[in-house]
Amino acid sequence: MKLKYIILGGLLCVGGGLQAQVLPYKNSQLPIEDRVQDLIGRMTLEEKVGQLSKLLGWEMYEKDEAGIRVSDKLKDAVKKQHIGLLWATLRADPWTQKTLENGLNPEEAAKATNAIQRYMVDSTRLGIPLLLSEEAPHGHMAIGATVFPTAIGQASTWNPRLIERMASVIARETYAVGGKNGYGPVLDLAQDPRWSRTEESYGEDPYLVGQMGKAMVKGFQGEIAGDEDKIIATLKHFVAYGVPEGGHNGGSVSVGERALLQSFLPPFEQAVKAGAGSVMTAYNSIDGVPCSSNPWLLDEILRKQWGFKGFVVSDLLSISGLTGSHATAGDAVDAAKQSIEAGLDVDLSGSGFGMNLLEAVKSGQVDIQDVDKAVSRLLYQKFALGLFEKPYVDENLVKQKVGTSEHIAIAREVAREAIVLLKNESNLLPLSKSLDRVAVIGPNADNIYNQLGDYTAPQATEKIKTVLEGVRAAVSKNTYVDYVKGCAIRDTSATDIASAVKAVNSADVAVVVLGGSSARDFKTSYQATGAAHVESAAPSVSDMESGEGFDRATLDLLGDQLPLLQAIVVTGKPVVLVTIMGRPLNLNWAAEHVPAIINAWYPGQEGGMAIADVLFGDYNPAGRLPVSVARSVGQLPVYYNQLKPKHHDYVEIDAKPLYAFGYGLSYTEFAYDNLQVEIKEGDDDFTCSIRFDVKNVGDRDGEEVAQLYIVDEVSSVVTPVKQLKGFSRQSIKRGETQPFIFELTKADLKLWGADRKWKTEKGRFKVLVGPSSDNTLLMERFELEKDYKF
Repeated sequence: MKLKYIILGGLLCVGGGLQAQVLPYKNSQLPIEDRVQDLIGRMTLEEKVGQLSKLLGWEMYEKDEAGIRVSDKLKDAVKKQHIGLLWATLRADPWTQKTLENGLNPEEAAKATNAIQRYMVDSTRLGIPLLLSEEAPHGHMAIGATVFPTAIGQASTWNPRLIERMASVIARETYAVGGKNGYGPVLDLAQDPRWSRTEESYGEDPYLVGQMGKAMVKGFQGEIAGDEDKIIATLKHFVAYGVPEGGHNGGSVSVGERALLQSFLPPFEQAVKAGAGSVMTAYNSIDGVPCSSNPWLLDEILRKQWGFKGFVVSDLLSISGLTGSHATAGDAVDAAKQSIEAGLDVDLSGSGFGMNLLEAVKSGQVDIQDVDKAVSRLLYQKFALGLFEKPYVDENLVKQKVGTSEHIAIAREVAREAIVLLKNESNLLPLSKSLDRVAVIGPNADNIYNQLGDYTAPQATEKIKTVLEGVRAAVSKNTYVDYVKGCAIRDTSATDIASAVKAVNSADVAVVVLGGSSARDFKTSYQATGAAHVESAAPSVSDMESGEGFDRATLDLLGDQLPLLQAIVVTGKPVVLVTIMGRPLNLNWAAEHVPAIINAWYPGQEGGMAIADVLFGDYNPAGRLPVSVARSVGQLPVYYNQLKPKHHDYVEIDAKPLYAFGYGLSYTEFAYDNLQVEIKEGDDDFTCSIRFDVKNVGDRDGEEVAQLYIVDEVSSVVTPVKQLKGFSRQSIKRGETQPFIFELTKADLKLWGADRKWKTEKGRFKVLVGPSSDNTLLMERFELEKDYKF
């Protein structure tokens, strides 16, 4: 029987039967590029411009006794703006005014995102799903999600494999509730600890930051775009955002081309080449050109040189910043024009492009091809993620994927590996579990939100394990654990040092938990960007002294923390200081007078258990500092890899930091030996093989983080005094020896020459290996006989 094919209206007639025609953009068998072009060809100008608008998502659902549904605000935004993305739909915190009560638990979150996507698919002309972007730097910023240590703690593990596993968990939890794009990793170099967002960074060194960022991207995205439980990463903040003058968040930076190319851009390059699907522009300018309207950054570097195929998104309201804080655009239409032409694709806010970009196109100021390019980049990611085929999540699987016991165990593992032992005089640590009395003192000893860091949603109290809970769980049932807060982080109105001293006098040992806080509260007011309004003479004093917007002029412990610590040390009882904080604070007095110090940064929900594991010897610490700890703000910048010449001492103090980059102690000891360096040169590249042995010469099993530094002894442009080029964290049982092996190529030693070309120059290089940047125990040299070009 002969089949008849007749196209009739929008229907396909096959052998006498009717079925809906499958439009090319909905055909998953076609190449993504073809689907993108077909869909763009069907879109109006208004739909194209709207597709580039990313609105605040927590306003797009309603929750009450009747259930969860889309809000009128979403319907209005879709009707009038044709939006393509939402940001932070599931976010909860004081800025969003979403609490444990009116926010969404994981099951409710899945219902909300499904309702939103169902509205987009069923109630819009083309049925284009939204891309839902979520904050995810140290866990999905949503109620019920697993909370990991902040990035500065993650970096202290010096363990990219572990961070990749952690990122996979974050992706799984975000994906389970409907998020398909995670904001993170933050790849800013934090070289001024006054900066409020130091906790969000991986530290001061480009190599370490790059390794951690690459691990996050791999964990988020997996091997193939669109895989189950995987999301695309958004790299932040492009670029040099972490070194603002005076430490002022979002302020101007003073960075030259060579520093950009050799230090600030390489972490982004590594993450882009690992496949990152999105990049976010920074608020700052570079040499007078705002990052959100900088074609050299967004087109020349990112796309042409690195081959980036994803989309670029503004930071919140940064397009509007061209007419405001930067004053480089005469009006909002001009700002939209500058940004789209520079290569910025997506507007986080919905107010930067929108009507402004529409007017720019209609008036002939912007070519429609620029809009089409931006839309195609976004749509490509939507198709690659499988959003058109699977816009919804399985609500029945949420409990199996969010906040599981497996994920909690990984949170504890990351927190333990992040702990840095700074001092252990006379081997005070680890403590005995059978002590009669332990006094746990301090504002951060039993405060769940001070332990979690910024970009954390409200969480159930019983979910978070504080230091007090960890100590009580670790000691024997016959040990009495006393707790006195003693003081707040900043507020001095309720200090009670006398009660703390009384408790310590009755104890065998005092565990004093001090530091800082990024815990947002409902008393603080916030800017439109989400950063806090900071008032030096605010009538209400919160604990918050770190986190976005809370820049510091000093790095001292605030409030009555130091007097509390000093009074406890005067008792003569053994004291262990535990610091929980988001930036390296002034520990000069403690380093001189307190016998044992451990730093946990913001250790996340399992932080208390991880800290107790270290305090009582269930875990041998091996964390290393990813930033240098200054003695004074007057030393800043004090990062280890400053350009030559080496810093000389000041009149009052020496130029060295209190604790150097890469520093960290263990309960055992390691010996380095047998450094061997072998160089093999070829026509276009070389290999430098570096091998050495590390032996555990102590009486405990442990882990060592061996670090490889390189010194370019003579170069055509000034290079750092030393530069990290490799590291490895390995377990070594007592009495055993492990080999460490590294390999360098021309890419590891390249520099941006005076002729503005990349090259690796001939000459001598010094190889330094050891446990920290200021304690390199072995040294050898090798020599390159010729230059290598790129």
